[in-house]
Amino acid sequence: MLTRKQYELLRFIQDRLREDGVPPSFDEMKEALDLRSKSGIHRLITALEERGFIRRLANRARAIEILKLPEQAVPGGTPRGKFTPNVIEGSLGRVRPLVSTAEPDSRPELVSIPVMGRIAAGTPISAIQSRSSTISLSPEMLGAGEHFALEVRGDSMIEAGINDGDTVVIRRQDNAETGDIVVALIDDEEATLKRLRKRGSSIALEAANPAYETRVLGPDRVRIQGKLVSLLRRY
Repeated sequence: MLTRKQYELLRFIQDRLREDGVPPSFDEMKEALDLRSKSGIHRLITALEERGFIRRLANRARAIEILKLPEQAVPGGTPRGKFTPNVIEGSLGRVRPLVSTAEPDSRPELVSIPVMGRIAAGTPISAIQSRSSTISLSPEMLGAGEHFALEVRGDSMIEAGINDGDTVVIRRQDNAETGDIVVALIDDEEATLKRLRKRGSSIALEAANPAYETRVLGPDRVRIQGKLVSLLRRY
């Protein structure tokens, strides 16, 4: 059985994986659990890993796989049903949905998503290309709207759990909120994957790697192409 704080952290990580496709940072965990320091989060993470509820992936910043949820949430809680991990493994030809509650014979049909070339998670590269291939995903990974996928090149988003070689699934939209991870087109020439920060009338494109500087640009130089909704990884 988990302590209340351990359970709260496990649920917070699970909720963020479901909503954003990537786990929260230690700072976000600390704030969510109202702890004074990140050392408390380290202890909770270690306890969850030792009890077999999560697994930290080696050499990948912020990469956490949830293996299970407790049968009994907290003392006095109610039993929970079967849990499916949120990290997607294997080749892109064998994609597994983040969360699936459908019976094997009633699963929804897969949706074909275009792969529009590569996106830079580092120094911006040329603008998004035309369709290069397609992948098939469960509708549960997508939600409403039009989607496309991009292959990540670079390491500027590693602390957001996004690695070189990953494939990101993007919901096409031309606006986003501060804190969203977006595909941004700079000067109609360069495309990059960064976290959006609004600073007055300016737009900051923030890396998740201290080796890269935040770029602050005028709103007329940046066009949002879409928001990150899911991430796929080969092992």
